[in-house]
Amino acid sequence: MNNGSMRSNIKEGLNVGIVLKQDQKTGKITRGVVKRILTNSSTHPHGIKVQLSDGQVGRVKEIY
Repeated sequence: MNNGSMRSNIKEGLNVGIVLKQDQKTGKITRGVVKRILTNSSTHPHGIKVQLSDGQVGRVKEIY
């Protein structure tokens, strides 16, 4: 599993697993393809925030 807290590891079109805002308590992973990177800083301790191609927004936990 790659590090989803570093922006340099994440590219548009990448297949990733994110945790949605409403799933933060359970840590449920939602899989999808990155459409946009929303975090501007180079790193984030909880994962880089992205928007998936289906419009869902969350923080990257896994990179496939």
